[in-house]
Amino acid sequence: MATYTKYEIVPENMGNKVYDFFGTTDTWKVAIGTDAPVVATDTTISDVTQISGSNGYTAGGASISFNSTRSGGTLTATATDVVWTASGGNLGGSTTGRYFPIYDDTPTSPADPLWCYYDYGSTFTVAAGETMTVDFGASFWTLA
Repeated sequence: MATYTKYEIVPENMGNKVYDFFGTTDTWKVAIGTDAPVVATDTTISDVTQISGSNGYTAGGASISFNSTRSGGTLTATATDVVWTASGGNLGGSTTGRYFPIYDDTPTSPADPLWCYYDYGSTFTVAAGETMTVDFGASFWTLA
């Protein structure tokens, strides 16, 4: 689908036990962003400019069914694909998207910390009746 990139804040947040990687208590989300992420300074979803919340898109994105498994010293994250359908007009109005930031919606300090993003490679518009799918594949990241 797209290029995976993690944000630079991730190791610090891991050390501070901000994320729940096993999906039992935290809600993980994927959003649709419009502007190029800045991995060095973007830390929470509030740093991301999203498409407008309209026509099938809700500001803040969609929840993903997220889970991780550990085998030896390797942690593998899996997620169920997310599908948006545009209705009543273009998904998010007339705004075009390009990036799919992933974040943990549960923590409050920091609130909604970013984990990674996918770059679709070019801007896109989802017209009424069309769908946009974020396909995570067999796993969407591995930590070894």
